[in-house]
Amino acid sequence: MARAALSLLLLGLVLALPGHPSGPWRFPLELPALVALLALRRGRARGLRAVLVAALGAATVLKALDLALQLAFGRPFDPVADLPLLASALDLGEGALGAGRALLAAVLLGAVLAGLAAGLWWASGVWVGRGRPLARETGAAAALALALVAADLARPERVPGAAFTTRLVWDHAVTARQTRADLAAFRAAARTDPWAGRTDAFARLGQAELRILFVESYGRASFDNPLYASHAALLRAAEAGIAAQGLAMRSGWLGSPVAGGQSWLAHATLASGLRIDGAIRYRALIASPRKTLFELAQDAGRDTLAVMPGITRAWPEGQRLGFSRLLDAEGLGYRGRPFNWVTMPDQFTLTAFDRLGPEASRVAQIVLLSSHAPWVPEPRLVPWEAVGDGRIFDDQATAGDPPEVIWRDPDRVRAAYSRSLAYALRTATAHAARSGAGALTLILGDHPPAPFVSGIVGRDVPAHLIGPPELLAAFDGWDWTEGLIPARALPALPMEAFRDRFLEALSGPP
Repeated sequence: MARAALSLLLLGLVLALPGHPSGPWRFPLELPALVALLALRRGRARGLRAVLVAALGAATVLKALDLALQLAFGRPFDPVADLPLLASALDLGEGALGAGRALLAAVLLGAVLAGLAAGLWWASGVWVGRGRPLARETGAAAALALALVAADLARPERVPGAAFTTRLVWDHAVTARQTRADLAAFRAAARTDPWAGRTDAFARLGQAELRILFVESYGRASFDNPLYASHAALLRAAEAGIAAQGLAMRSGWLGSPVAGGQSWLAHATLASGLRIDGAIRYRALIASPRKTLFELAQDAGRDTLAVMPGITRAWPEGQRLGFSRLLDAEGLGYRGRPFNWVTMPDQFTLTAFDRLGPEASRVAQIVLLSSHAPWVPEPRLVPWEAVGDGRIFDDQATAGDPPEVIWRDPDRVRAAYSRSLAYALRTATAHAARSGAGALTLILGDHPPAPFVSGIVGRDVPAHLIGPPELLAAFDGWDWTEGLIPARALPALPMEAFRDRFLEALSGPP
């Protein structure tokens, strides 16, 4: 009796495990059907048990991936688009934990999966052949359970206590089919471009330089969540310093395609004018003839530059995205200690960019990383003239508790995020003020932080245009808010709509 109860408990827990952090634990309708089918078998039924263990193991992994992506990105796992994320997760784990700890975590994960498979094999074996004396009754129970599962798939709102695992697998199969159809539509859209053949892009910019600064994990929570009220106060203080340089400011909202991570998808969305919300679409963009913002800048005779402190390996798609030059982690020349996964603090990144000297008509994308998870150690601004080769930051890079300590307490995680983003905003706005009248600067978030950090729903990110008043006059029709605090009621422009609207504003005579 104890063996039977324990096996039912294990099978029931695996079937009832929800795929969402706040999902309900419901009685799984599949459980009586599976037990009845096993009980009707003769002998040891190895084939059926092997299929059952493989299916339940795969469903459990699918639920775990759902949980992970819900926590990180606020959405479920897409079996077609998200498989490349597994390699990225390994890279992030190695960067945050170190190679040794990342390997240990992988070994432990493998041991857990092996233990789960062994437990399911044992639990399924407990019931083999037990229903043979009562075959008719057992078969009726299995038929009823299977009928309820089928009804759940057809009309889940009519069946109390829905068959959670069956519904989850079904929904993911539907998602995979929809993703493939969506990809076909995306490829068709990528072959058309309203700016193909036009030669007036950026004409109104004249000889001014365009600088696009992406601030990592900068979302609407900085204005809507009281935990991060200091960010708005910091921006209000920065307005005075920028205005003192004779520069004007406009701020609004953009709708990012992602949340919690995958910054490169937001970068590609802004550049291409197409919604890039997964690795499949990203690869489709790379293979398409669609011209990015930076390719259109090249066509207009402008130099293009990518400043990418997070790039530590070959990045062949950079040229395809329209960058004539690339400053990656090595090329930036940082000689200080890394801040865990973050290769260098934002102040050094911007200082290295400044060392190139001003360049008329250049279009540059600069990615700032200091507000990237795990948000510790926390960098601090130093005098700009003292940045040097970055070794001045070594004491900061080794200060405070490590991530594995901070991440035990969600409140400490949120506090670390708040401080790191405050540093990033302070650095970016100070650099915009230093840029003077020869540049138009766009500072924007790539995506909101993970949902448990942001504490609000949505993917809106702030965007700030900073430059000479005569240049910002081109954007008067956007109704963006003057200054660095966007009005809360201002509608968010989808990030994929930004490219065309931005180019239209800057087209025409200077």
